[in-house]
Amino acid sequence: MVRVKICGITSPADAIAVSSNGADAIGIVFYEKSPRNVDITMAKSIFDAIPPFVTTVALFMDAEQTKVHRVLEEVPFDLLQFHGAESPSYCEQFSRPYIKAVPMKGGQDFYAYADAHLQAKGFLVDSHAPGEAGGTGEAFDWTQVPVDYDKPVILAGGLYPENVAQAIQTADVYAVDVSSGVEALPGVKDKQKIQHFMQEVRRVERNP
Repeated sequence: MVRVKICGITSPADAIAVSSNGADAIGIVFYEKSPRNVDITMAKSIFDAIPPFVTTVALFMDAEQTKVHRVLEEVPFDLLQFHGAESPSYCEQFSRPYIKAVPMKGGQDFYAYADAHLQAKGFLVDSHAPGEAGGTGEAFDWTQVPVDYDKPVILAGGLYPENVAQAIQTADVYAVDVSSGVEALPGVKDKQKIQHFMQEVRRVERNP
């Protein structure tokens, strides 16, 4: 079964829409340059709207450690996602499970990158280059996704309802992660696109 994380949630209404359509996890962004960035007050409102058994993920990119601690003091996220050049020691200091984004643009050596983060629960492969933020809506060559790594690999970058089935068939991944591909506007999710995306994921599971 392919898990689905829908990232960039900016309102309780979107959290409810995502959860009710069967997403396994939601992501909340704490990165000021992103159109999906939220403050702690909104994050608490979103968190409170999420039903049981949906994993909550806080996304940071090269954030000051005090900011991460401050967020976690207010909102008890299940999982952290680090999207920048964070070192293993940085990621491990928060006493919280984490996943690490791996930039696949520019010839990044996935194995060397992942092996440096021995405590990571999994790795999110995205289409950005090192030093860049994700969320561009651009895909990369899915045949580059490692198929033999011993930790979960999550596919992100340029996924839409129209191509997620092909992506899953091409890259045998633990999960897919979508943000802009199910939006009406940056930071505003589209219920029909969410439904279509989830239907395509389940369809390809039934007919691989």
